[in-house]
Amino acid sequence: MKQYDVAFIGHYTKDTIVSATGTRVVNGGACNYGANVAARMGLRTAVVTRLAREDAHVVEDLQRLGVDVFVRYTPFSTCLRLVYPSNDVDQRIIYVTSTAGPFTPAEVTSLQAQAFLIGASMRGEVGLDVIQELRRKEALLVADVQSFLRIERDGVLIPAPWPEKEQVLSCLDVLKTDAVEAELLTGESDLRTAARRIVALGPREVVLTHRDGVLVYADGQFYEAGFFPQQLVGRSGRGDTCIASYVCKRLTAPPSEATIWAAAVTSLKMEAEGPFRRDISAVNELIQTKYKKL
Repeated sequence: MKQYDVAFIGHYTKDTIVSATGTRVVNGGACNYGANVAARMGLRTAVVTRLAREDAHVVEDLQRLGVDVFVRYTPFSTCLRLVYPSNDVDQRIIYVTSTAGPFTPAEVTSLQAQAFLIGASMRGEVGLDVIQELRRKEALLVADVQSFLRIERDGVLIPAPWPEKEQVLSCLDVLKTDAVEAELLTGESDLRTAARRIVALGPREVVLTHRDGVLVYADGQFYEAGFFPQQLVGRSGRGDTCIASYVCKRLTAPPSEATIWAAAVTSLKMEAEGPFRRDISAVNELIQTKYKKL
């Protein structure tokens, strides 16, 4: 059985992005953003996803990068409409027009990896049964909290109370959140206080993104690094790219190094829409110019 370095679980999403600069369709999804990072880092990468056959070109793109894609074809892909009503890129409304349906434990049972990263668009894609199946494996289990906090109501994604919070968080090694989600989860607006509260609920490490950068809490220590994009074009996928790059580097490096790596990769990703497509040498160059004093 093939052993992967990292496996991503989540829907591909067909994203219609509406902002002051116009409307365009972008291939999204945490699994897509994450696998592009992992493959370019030279890691043995797997993706478990669900999508419509009309979007099979996304699978082919990942396969060309060397990613093994375990795909379930469904009547519809998950299609989102992301509307940015102002110049504040952290303020957006996400509409759901279709979904590819929930994963089952059988879709992950035979997969082996050093790390599994769950990145869903909303609650119901990856249930507690799938998480418990993954927890049985000898692997790092990572999830983005948006996978559980967000629900679809009247066609719009909104945060909602999370009944299975304690059960899910007790299974996780690393949780990714943003500043807004961290406050929803803990009631704390201070990022460091919120991170400590989250760790008390189960995860060993917290990766917390905000508009200026990333804050990591691991082993009782905080690590921070800013984002330095030359131009901000690709806000969508920021968090997906950040947690993927952190986890991929964390397999072989301490939290301090993984934090800087994640910030640098994410900075470069935000310079263009869609997944990170730069050469890894560009990440190292940015670290030398912007982060070497950290």
